[in-house]
Amino acid sequence: MGGFTVVATFVGSGDDVLMGERADRVHRAARLGGIAPFHVMDLLAKAQALEGIGRPVIHLEIGEPDFATPEPIVRAGQIALAQGRTRYTPAAGLPALREAISQFYLQRYGVRVPAARIVVTPGASGALLLALATLTGSQQKVLLTDPGYPCNRHLIEFLDGVPVNVPVEATTQFQLSAALCSEHWDDATVAALVSTPSNPTGTVISDDEMRALIDVARQRNGRLIVDEIYHGLVYDAPPQTALAFSDDVFVVNSFSKYFGMTGWRLGWVVAPEAYVDDVEKLAQNVFLAPSTVAQHAALAAFLPETLDILERRRHALAQRRDFLVPALRELGFAVPITPSGAFYVYASCPDGVVDSYRYALNALEQCAVAIAPGIDFGRHRAQTHVRFAYTTDIARLTEALERLRAWHHRTA
Repeated sequence: MGGFTVVATFVGSGDDVLMGERADRVHRAARLGGIAPFHVMDLLAKAQALEGIGRPVIHLEIGEPDFATPEPIVRAGQIALAQGRTRYTPAAGLPALREAISQFYLQRYGVRVPAARIVVTPGASGALLLALATLTGSQQKVLLTDPGYPCNRHLIEFLDGVPVNVPVEATTQFQLSAALCSEHWDDATVAALVSTPSNPTGTVISDDEMRALIDVARQRNGRLIVDEIYHGLVYDAPPQTALAFSDDVFVVNSFSKYFGMTGWRLGWVVAPEAYVDDVEKLAQNVFLAPSTVAQHAALAAFLPETLDILERRRHALAQRRDFLVPALRELGFAVPITPSGAFYVYASCPDGVVDSYRYALNALEQCAVAIAPGIDFGRHRAQTHVRFAYTTDIARLTEALERLRAWHHRTA
């Protein structure tokens, strides 16, 4: 039978031996060894199990706000389906959507970005993969922050590159600085990847520092990749896109966070002109094309009525941040910098906590509050940090804090 041997067993110990033999013959690519699962997904599964037996869990662990996709976007998607707009689009995306994104940069930032430099992707993860695959060869290095979004380092390892996780502190807003880039950049380094606002810290890179980072990459004949997927969710001074300072940067954005289209899986990358053909070629081979229905729906993301909805939500998230940060400090968490954007608070745990996963697990089991352990975001002081996502309303945040306070008092 084509070289396969069929073996049947019916008794206990024989089954165990056979399964062991089969496991020994399973081949896995070596790259899988460096890619760890999210610990928070294990916590989410445990939270769902608790909910299954009737315990009401407050979810502050996953980066997905409690807002539905705005109705104008949903309506546009429904219309596209009804009209049969379900065929493949060009690999770089619908021309109308690329032009709409271009106009968004002009209206929001006053920056002219040609539609030809914009490639629409299956989520921001797809955009990051294209940017990294365009720049990163075997054993070439990319600088990252520690703490930072874990998928970034995993994507680099997937491409046989080397992620260089640079420890960052409050003194640099938990961001890569030009000085840190210069210190860690060597002959094998091809790029640095920064996120502004960042996950998990919610901090923003200043305009002056962004210019300096771009200069360092240019002087080293490398490139800067800027993740701006939370750019619409900044609560103090409005940020400027990195595209205002250079045409040589790769900028990644998404319809998931600000536009509320998480499950639609749609993002984009703006590439330097010299790289556009390379990025599109990769997109053709890796993705073929983004979701057609999602792209038609996303055309409605830039309508004035949609933007009004999104701005109201941004203000609601700002109120949640302004409530949560001082409340966490009062509970004994250290938050050295108030996050400027996204919807996360990265906090140092109360004194005595030396295992962030154990702390998060105990918080879930003892008071049904789900949070993300710092070990998901790197190694630098990860065991003493946790991330809170203020993705639920203030009433639920209040209840979560009351549960944590009662638990702390019981165990003091």
